[in-house]
Amino acid sequence: MTVDAQRKTARDMWHLLEPIHAVTYFSEEVTTAYKSIGLKGFWQGYFASRVAPMGPVGGEVCSAVFYNFQPEMVQRALPAAWHAASPQAVLAARYESLQPVLAAMFGDDETIAEAAHLATLAIEGCALDGRALFAGHASLPPPDDAVLRLWWAATLLREHRGDGHVAALLASGVDGLEAHVLAVGTGRVPKELMQTARSWSDEEWTAAERRLEVRGLVGPEGLTTSGAELRERVEDITDDLAVEPWHRLGDERTARLSSLLQPLRERVLATGRIPFFNPIGLPIGDPG
Repeated sequence: MTVDAQRKTARDMWHLLEPIHAVTYFSEEVTTAYKSIGLKGFWQGYFASRVAPMGPVGGEVCSAVFYNFQPEMVQRALPAAWHAASPQAVLAARYESLQPVLAAMFGDDETIAEAAHLATLAIEGCALDGRALFAGHASLPPPDDAVLRLWWAATLLREHRGDGHVAALLASGVDGLEAHVLAVGTGRVPKELMQTARSWSDEEWTAAERRLEVRGLVGPEGLTTSGAELRERVEDITDDLAVEPWHRLGDERTARLSSLLQPLRERVLATGRIPFFNPIGLPIGDPG
């Protein structure tokens, strides 16, 4: 398989798996479950649940591994969330509230167990080096329930990719806010959405734009040629760092998993729970 084909596989599999994972962020049932254990507001639940496999870490650690949120926003949520609920309680609330949501979407589809099995095989034995969020989630036992196991595997695969994306940004000298400015510069996502969703101030956003302008990466019309090339290079490196699971699974089983995930992805998107546009950068169209 050529390098370009490997990259396409990695990106296509992310497009297929990410909606299954992302249901947790766009389901009122899950947010309500977090509030029932004492977490306040959406963001305490978001930060606490996503970082819980790493233990009761503070806002600084969470900011470092999440990378693109305004740090004070994170620090308002953590460690305060841990005074209300332990990481174990947060994870239990996440699983218990999410399972019926996913089960209702997928029904009694007999392919769920096979998809969960293949996705689990893809992550078994993947290197943990330099992948803090992936390592945290990999330390959790896989759920027995097939629907939750598929979601768990999708979560590991997205955090594996996300850790690699952070490494690619760091290697390219792009900080978390600058990554948002570059994304907005493509014209495919509104500035208002990205800035508000990640809580960056107008002053912080403008300062990031100026830093990128000095480097010749953005201009009045958005990304410059150099900026577009840098952003594409970051995405290529991200894909390169995300191919290990699919190497492990092999071409035939990866193709089978892809065919199983396509209708599941369509069912998730058909619910309208995941909006377009969205701050996680997930496209609504078909993979590829």
